[in-house]
Amino acid sequence: MATILVVDDELGIRALLSDILADEGHTVELAENAAEARACRDRSRPDLVLLDIWMPDVDGVTLLKEWAASGALTMPVIMMSGHGTIDTAVEAVKFGAMAFLEKPITLQKLLRAVEQGLTKPAARPSAVVTPLRPGDREALALEPAHPVVGAAGLPLALGPQAEQSFELDRPLREARDAFEKAYFEFHLARENGSMTRVAEKTGLERTHLYRKLKQLGVDLSRGKKGVA
Repeated sequence: MATILVVDDELGIRALLSDILADEGHTVELAENAAEARACRDRSRPDLVLLDIWMPDVDGVTLLKEWAASGALTMPVIMMSGHGTIDTAVEAVKFGAMAFLEKPITLQKLLRAVEQGLTKPAARPSAVVTPLRPGDREALALEPAHPVVGAAGLPLALGPQAEQSFELDRPLREARDAFEKAYFEFHLARENGSMTRVAEKTGLERTHLYRKLKQLGVDLSRGKKGVA
């Protein structure tokens, strides 16, 4: 079993995730803010980190960037948020997160993400980061190597492909459409083109889903072996 670090400022969330993961046989370390997370990461060297985005001292994405810049991102990191957006998910993956879980987190999604995280190596950030200066954790100088976000391993949209890329130097609507298209293409491929199962997985009514796919220009025949 693995050592998993849970970082969340809400006591109830920490307790719930700790109980679930402990029941699965994992050793659980808990942190309620970035300072405790740094200490726990250095002390216990966890096999995986569940990291909340919105925290009072330093937000999760900033902490992720810090670990990436200092070479401390040696473990898979799964981001969590109740107010996450596609843009936030893409940014987190850019700096090394391997998955993004939206709160409230269901038991099934949590265990599946943890299982996947423990079987994959930590993602390498797809940005060039300058080393941290002593005592300068907050002012990270992050310089993208190119305008493409490598998003391998993100359950929201990426699936089994080795890599998906999204151009950031474009209007937000276009970037969002590109992300959503990749998201639906992944689910269509995984469900062998079954609109019924894709609708269930994505939480959309089937008619709405069909209109959305047509709007995005998704090829409905890709990966189709028979539609339910």
